[in-house]
Amino acid sequence: MLTSKQRAYLRGLANTLEPVLQVGKDGVGENLIAQADGVLEKRELIKGNVLENSPLSAREAAQAIAGATHGEVVQVIGNRFVLFRVQQDKTKRKIELPRSKKK
Repeated sequence: MLTSKQRAYLRGLANTLEPVLQVGKDGVGENLIAQADGVLEKRELIKGNVLENSPLSAREAAQAIAGATHGEVVQVIGNRFVLFRVQQDKTKRKIELPRSKKK
């Protein structure tokens, strides 16, 4: 689970990203999930776009993809969404999240 500080940091990084996923009239299918899984494995942070003819809203699509890929929804604005999944292999990590303060 991401903290608000980590979420804000990831939103800042996602500002410059171009969408790499497009959810269209078929919604969220196996091919889209496989594509998202592969891109998350390489990049950790991705941006997606929901087309007007999609049966799902951006929030619904983001939650479905995040659930299927074990990722987290960082942000949903309009028809765009941002997903994040931390690399399990610490040597391959590209994004170092700010640490949360423990009380």
